[in-house]
Amino acid sequence: MRPDVSFVIAAFNAQETIGRAVASALAQEGVSVEVIVVDDCSADDTRTRVRAIADDRIVLVEKRINGGPGAARNAGLALAKGRYVAVLDADDTVAPDRMARLVARADEAGAQIVLDDLEVLDERGAQPTSRPMFGRARLEALPEITLASFIAGNLMFESEFSLGYLKPMICRDFLRAHGITYDEELRIGEDYLLIADALAHGARCVVEPAPGYQYHLVDGSISRVLRPEHVAAMRAGDARFLARHALDEDAMAAQARRTRSLEEAASFLDLVGQIKARSAIGAMQAALSDPSAIRLLKMPIMARLRRLAGRGPQTAGT
Repeated sequence: MRPDVSFVIAAFNAQETIGRAVASALAQEGVSVEVIVVDDCSADDTRTRVRAIADDRIVLVEKRINGGPGAARNAGLALAKGRYVAVLDADDTVAPDRMARLVARADEAGAQIVLDDLEVLDERGAQPTSRPMFGRARLEALPEITLASFIAGNLMFESEFSLGYLKPMICRDFLRAHGITYDEELRIGEDYLLIADALAHGARCVVEPAPGYQYHLVDGSISRVLRPEHVAAMRAGDARFLARHALDEDAMAAQARRTRSLEEAASFLDLVGQIKARSAIGAMQAALSDPSAIRLLKMPIMARLRRLAGRGPQTAGT
C-alpha cells in the first residue's frame, strides 16, 4: 500500500543523531510512512546505526560518491513512494503528530506544499531551551505563501531566519510531473530553490503555524559560516532558476531585492576578509565598491554571527 508520507533523510557522518531522527519519523501517528536514509559516503558508523534499526519501513541508500545535500536528497526523492515527501535533516527530529496535521492541512486546502514552524531546541548550555523559530503571529499572517512572498522572505540580513529554513512537505506527484529536483550545485540554500521552483510551476503553498519540526542546536553547531563561495553559488543558482521561469511583476520585484541582498552579502564578506587580512587598501576598495558593506558592519556582532552562521556539521555532504 502506498504510504502517506516518504521521509527523505540525507546523512553525512551523522552517527550520533541519525537514530534519533529516524525514530521520530517512524513514530508518526495517524499516517503511514516510509523512511529513506541516503548516506552520502559517511566515514563514521552512520550506515551501521541505520541497519541496526529493525523496521521494514526503512530504506537505506549508500552513495559511492559524496555529492552534497542536493544530490543525496534527489536520490531519496527518486525512490519515494508516498503521496507526500517530507525533508528531515539527520540531526533534527519531528513531533509525532506533525505529518498527520500537515497531510490534513494539505488535503483540506488542496495544496501541494505545506510549511510549518520550527521548534528551535538549543542544547548548547547547561539548561536546554526551546522556542519557535518564527512564532505563530508571523506565520498566521502568511496563511498562504506565493512565489513573490517566498522570495521576499529569503533576503540576506533581513531577519535572523529566512523562510528557506522551513522544511517542506511536498506532493510527490507534483514534483515528478514538473521534473522538480534539488539543485545539486548548492551546499547552502538548496531547500529554498526547490520550493521556489515548485511555486513557479504553480504549486499552492499553505502554512501550518504550529511548530512540528524540531531544529536541534548542539555544542559546535555554529561552525558552518557563510563563505564567499556559498554566496556565489546561491547567485548562480538564482540565475539558473530565472532562466527556467518567467516571473510575474511582484515576483520579479522580490527577486530584485533578493539579488541585491546577495550582492551586499558578497561585498560584506569581501570587506570582512580584507579587514581580517589587515589589508587597508583592500578594505577601502571593498568599501568603495559597495558602501552597503559598511552599513552591515554596524550590525550588533552577535546578530551578525547568527545570521552568518548555519548549524554545525552538514547532514548531507561537505
